[in-house]
Amino acid sequence: MRLFSFMKKVRNGRGLVGVLALLGVVAYAMPVAVMTPALPVVQAELGGSAAGVAWSVTGIVLSASVATPVIGRLGDLFGARRVLLWVLPLGLAGQVVTVLAPTLTILLAGRALAGVGSGVFPLAYTLIRAHARERAASGIGVMSSMLAVGGALAWVLAGPVIDGPGWRWLVAVPAVLLLVGTLLALGLPETEGGAGKRIDWWGAVLFAAWLGSGLTALTQGVSWGWTSPGVLGLAVTAVVVCGVWLRVEARVEEPLMDPAMLKIRGVWTANLGSILAGFCLMAAGVLMPLLVQLPVRDGFGFGGSATDTALVALPSSLAMTAAGFTAGLLARRVGARTVLATGGLLTAAAYAVLLVAHTEMWHLMAANAVRGVGLGLAYAAVAALVVTAVPFAQTGVATGVNTLLRTVGAGLGTQITAVIIAGHDGARQGFLLAFAVCAVLAVGVVAAALLAPRRARAREHAPLRETLPEHT
Repeated sequence: MRLFSFMKKVRNGRGLVGVLALLGVVAYAMPVAVMTPALPVVQAELGGSAAGVAWSVTGIVLSASVATPVIGRLGDLFGARRVLLWVLPLGLAGQVVTVLAPTLTILLAGRALAGVGSGVFPLAYTLIRAHARERAASGIGVMSSMLAVGGALAWVLAGPVIDGPGWRWLVAVPAVLLLVGTLLALGLPETEGGAGKRIDWWGAVLFAAWLGSGLTALTQGVSWGWTSPGVLGLAVTAVVVCGVWLRVEARVEEPLMDPAMLKIRGVWTANLGSILAGFCLMAAGVLMPLLVQLPVRDGFGFGGSATDTALVALPSSLAMTAAGFTAGLLARRVGARTVLATGGLLTAAAYAVLLVAHTEMWHLMAANAVRGVGLGLAYAAVAALVVTAVPFAQTGVATGVNTLLRTVGAGLGTQITAVIIAGHDGARQGFLLAFAVCAVLAVGVVAAALLAPRRARAREHAPLRETLPEHT
């Protein structure tokens, strides 16, 4: 009875954000994070090379990158709840395959299928915009913080579960929770789809081809070599196919992704902010573990353990989560543009502090807390800017693209930071240069905020190309 009562509240809009937040954590955020600490034991059990096992992380990110904007567009066309109820079982199936995988190949296939769960995010933004009403800004902030929540939960669970029942149980936790979340999702209210609209299948295929090629080149650049035939071939393929895709999308009557949407000032500034914020987030994911576990040398490095690394990362995750929960309220009071600028300033300040204070563990934890607040505000603000800049019928695809670009920025942050550190043989100068690069890019987030419109005005029902002059 209590379950049915709760589902009734969800259908009426109460409890909507809570259910969507749960889905965001267990459908994508936790599944991405849980595998990273388990990679060594997965390799020991299933065999394969370290690079092959690492594809269990790379594969789900690539799958999610392609799926997110496409699923967002499908939600715009057919209704967010209807599409969500297809996405969730697919993501759950991927997680179950991963748990039961007898070989590395099957595990990688399951991880790729689980990446479909990333579609929760653009669909959630659409549902929140349609039904949360006065709580929409807060709901968007909460959803934007879910990646941090998933990462924090995964790292807290990782050690005890891997050392106890084993890594498969670590993957099983989000799968069980997602099953519960899927049942709760049955009570979500529906949104109207675009009656009579068609799916741009050619646009979807070309989009997947150039994005998959480009992201694979980006994620494998360090291991394959940036000038290797594989990386160069994928990069050239991505550029050529992207050009073809843009021409197709410009000529199709009902494109998968209207190029005009990307030119809206509230959209392109938010997308720029997403790329830079994603870089600043994941750069620390490389820098902090390396610095904490680096052997003490000339007063630099800590010689810490994996547990020490998790403790250093925890303030950032908690702060980012808290900032995401409050960012919506701040955006209602001062505007998403101001929230984004504040987030960029705090992130830049955190990295600037690390340039001069990095010899004590508490230095890292304090800087991580400030960085977490800054990125939590920034992530929530870019989503809010996009949502308010486009017509309702474009909410899913627009937020899907924005989420995708965070992933692109994160990939750049991981790869470029790794190149910087490797180029300096792990010496102090490499870390200082990486901190400086992140500080400068965080200032770029502030610049993106200042370029954003003060108040976006989207016509709810007019075709996007007719609304463009109001936003440029």
